[in-house]
Amino acid sequence: MLFYCPDGGQRLSALTTDTPPGPVESTRPALRRALVALCVTEITSWGVLYYAFPVLLGAITTDTGWSTTAIMGGFSVGLAVSAIAGIPVGRLLDKHGPRPVMTIGSIIGVVSVVAIAMAPNQWWFIAAWALSGLAQACVFYKPAFAALTGWYGPQRVKALTALTLVAGLSSTIFAPATAFLADRMSWQQTYLILAVVLAVTTIPAHLFFLTPPWRPEQHHDKTTPDQTSETKSVTRSPAFAILIVTMALATFGLFAATVNLVPLLTEGGASTTFAAWALGLCGAGQLLGRIGFQRLVLHTSVRTRTVAVLLAAAVSIAAIATVGDNAVIVVTVAVIFGAARGIFTLLEATAISDRWGTRNFGTLYGLYSAPSTIAMAATPWVGAIIATWLGGFHPLFYAMATVLLVAGIAAIATIPRRPPT
Repeated sequence: MLFYCPDGGQRLSALTTDTPPGPVESTRPALRRALVALCVTEITSWGVLYYAFPVLLGAITTDTGWSTTAIMGGFSVGLAVSAIAGIPVGRLLDKHGPRPVMTIGSIIGVVSVVAIAMAPNQWWFIAAWALSGLAQACVFYKPAFAALTGWYGPQRVKALTALTLVAGLSSTIFAPATAFLADRMSWQQTYLILAVVLAVTTIPAHLFFLTPPWRPEQHHDKTTPDQTSETKSVTRSPAFAILIVTMALATFGLFAATVNLVPLLTEGGASTTFAAWALGLCGAGQLLGRIGFQRLVLHTSVRTRTVAVLLAAAVSIAAIATVGDNAVIVVTVAVIFGAARGIFTLLEATAISDRWGTRNFGTLYGLYSAPSTIAMAATPWVGAIIATWLGGFHPLFYAMATVLLVAGIAAIATIPRRPPT
């Protein structure tokens, strides 16, 4: 039966009637290999297809003479394509499983990075990033989350936490590695080397290690409605619509605050070095938040933890803007804000399965996450416009705190009600 999670103190584990049982003993080694492979491929995919770009942005601008706006536009096009492509990719995941989808995505990713490196003009560059966006839809967090949710069932929180903890090191590894290469060769050569790294790391890992059985239908009896009917029932529900809006608002607010943290602190008189350290401590806070997520799941309902995390983010964003001249408090609040961001990643990953179970997860997750991905892509540009319009980064942070506050209140209505009997 399609799973509906009434709110209250009840725990998910007691209610998920359509969630697969824990991994059987014979598949545990394959599941462990798949999890390790995804940890490695997420680090590499994010590092090559995402984090290398800001490091190489200056070199690309200097070498090509193209405007920063045009170059950033290509990167944003890739993120937008990723959001749109995520919807059909989710359906393919449900039907065929993660192995073929992520393997083909890796191949497309390699081709796109080579195309970026070989771009003779801006239009080629933008088209190459659009192709990269298709690859991102196939290899970034969303398909990996779908894979682990389908394979691990009620044990998914442990697997998702492990993945996000390890993959969170992607920028730590690839930003300095990309800078090292860029100091010694052109940005084109750097991207070509990164394309080789992407190829030798992710293609064989996806092909040979994402092998656990993919049987999303095995947990349902003959009375279960067909997938199309179930999907329509969920996507037409008020809770699903409100959840989409809530997560898109939260994504925009969190990313706008993160992207503009350094400008905010320097606007208030802090040194660039201190501001950079504060941003780095946000990253440390994310790891702490993810480590504590499983305990949070054990002791809170879906509604409670969603509302609490979004409100904590709102308070921390407002606090950073208010106490910008006190270094100790800024560092403390930056860690708290980072923890909220880290937990939010896992809240976003489990939002569908916590409310509607794991059936049709890929399809539902693709539909639900597309607006959030678009919000993330638009954040740098729209955030800059809002900061200019409001007259600085401090009012921008207060505005983003308000956005998170609205999202936290809206989250109250994201829990589906049990249909009438």
